[in-house]
Formats: sequence, C-alpha cells, structure tokens
Amino acid sequence: MKLTDIYWYLRSDIAKIEKDIERNVDANHPVLQRASSHLLKAGGKRIRPIFVLLSAQFGKYDLEQLKKIAVPLEMIHMGSLVHDDVIDNAELRRGKKTVKAQWDNRVAMYTGDYMFARAIEIATYCKSEKVHPILSDAMVEMCIGEVEQIRDQYNWNQHLRMYFRRIKRKTALLIAVSCELGAVVSEVPARYQEMLAKYGYYVGMAFQITDDILDFVGTEKELGKPAGSDLVQGNITLPALYAMHKRPELKLRIIELLNNAHPKKTEITETIEAIKSSGAIDYSKNIADRYLAKSRLALEELPDIQAKKALQQIADYIGDRKF
Repeated sequence: MKLTDIYWYLRSDIAKIEKDIERNVDANHPVLQRASSHLLKAGGKRIRPIFVLLSAQFGKYDLEQLKKIAVPLEMIHMGSLVHDDVIDNAELRRGKKTVKAQWDNRVAMYTGDYMFARAIEIATYCKSEKVHPILSDAMVEMCIGEVEQIRDQYNWNQHLRMYFRRIKRKTALLIAVSCELGAVVSEVPARYQEMLAKYGYYVGMAFQITDDILDFVGTEKELGKPAGSDLVQGNITLPALYAMHKRPELKLRIIELLNNAHPKKTEITETIEAIKSSGAIDYSKNIADRYLAKSRLALEELPDIQAKKALQQIADYIGDRKF
C-alpha cells in the first residue's frame, strides 16, 4: 500500500494545505523567493500536516484553524532540512540540488531561518493558546538537535543514547508535536492528546531509524542521493554504530575511509557491504519494529474511527518500507 492511499479521504484538505504552504513560502526578497520556491518544488510526503489532520479527527475538526498549525509545522520541517544540508555539506536531496548547492551556505541558512520565522508568524493566528508553548519548546529542542548533529559528526565513539537522543530531536519530536497539536487545536480530550503524542514519538523514532537503514540498502534512484551518504558525511547512524560495536576491525576501516577526503566509490561500496553483512540491518530493523509496536499500543484506547485505522496503517507502512 502506498502512503497516499492511506489518507486518500483527506486529499481535498491536504491540497488546501499545500496551497497555503506555497503561498506562505513566498518572500519579497528575490533570492529568498527563489530559494524557498526551489525547496518547495523538491517535494515531500507532507507527513506532518497529515498527522495534524488525522489527530484532529478525534475532536472538533476545523480545517481553517488546523491550517494555522499544519502549515507552520511543515515549514519548520523544511527549514530544518535546509540547515541539515549545510551541516552535512549535502549536494542532493530527493534527487535535486540542495539550496546550499544551488546557491551557497549563507543563502541556505537564511532560507531555513526565514522558514522558521514565517512558521512562527503563521502560528500566532491560531486561537488555541496552548499551541504556542508546545511549538516553541519543540523548536528549541530541534535547534539543540542541530548543534548536537554538528558536534557528533565524525564522532566514532558515541554511545547509542546519543544517537537516540539526536533522532528524537531531529525527527520524532516534530511528528509527536504534529499529532499533539492537531489534537489540541481540535479540543480532543487530554487523555487522547497524550496517547496521540506518544504515538507520534514512537512512529517518528521508527521512521528515522528506517531512513537510516535505507541509506545503506537503498539505491541512488530510490534515495535521491548516493547510497551511504550519511556515512560519507560523518553521520554515524544505528547500523554503523552496531557494526562498529560488533566488528571492531570494521570500525578501523570506517575511520580510515572517512579520513580520506576523496574516497573511491568502490571503497564506499565495500564498506557499506561490510556493514550490511555484520547483522546491523536486522538489528536496526528490530529496534524500529519495537518502536512501531509501542505506537500501536498507544492507539488502542482511542475511538475506532477511520483516522485511527489510518494511523495504524501508517505504522504498518513504515514497518514495511523496502529494505
């Protein structure tokens, strides 16, 4: 099943949110305008707005109010991607040139900052006062996560706790907040708000882990960037951490590879194959599956409506992503 099939019944509302995103990334400055438009055209799953809409189905569904939180959440995500590409010195994202590659680091950083600022501005029009502290706290944590990502690049001695804390801030937190704020804006009962936030956190953790797995097992065509890009950019993800722990000689090989400013493609491919043969993929998949199991448990007490089924199917989709 495709992800779009799961929430097909929301397609009209999703289209309206997409139009609002297009309108709100518009900037008066010509360079910011082109950079923001370039980022928008790169596409994306818009999964954060989807979580807002699905969570809101358990309460008083008001699309006009939901847009005021769904659009900012997607813009925050987009801004964080631009910053990530600067940190990683990434040339491609989803098969297209990154903003930093198309322009430069300064334009990319200001584009990301612009996205953040516009997101905050749009959210001020949301009637629910509870939204603002939740959103601001999430942005603080995400910024800390960006700093930690810089700190942890090429750090081969990091503990698993560091990795899990980083992906919580990088990915899981914003998905959890998307679920929580959709529920808050729609005045869903507090108990359900808590369950939906937990679901979002667990799904977000699993989503990032599967992304990290796909970086090793996916093709360049599927990934929109060369396989092993995370490793080459010095981002030590769960498969690499496990492989280095399981096979100390592989850790030395990886360090040697990354100390080479221009590693050969064959060296990268051989290192990726060594990581895959270490059992790292199965180990990482097992961790992702455990998070998904927790996400399904978090939904159990929720009313049996179409949105609950869709949330369950999204968890299934993440678990079934191609490895």
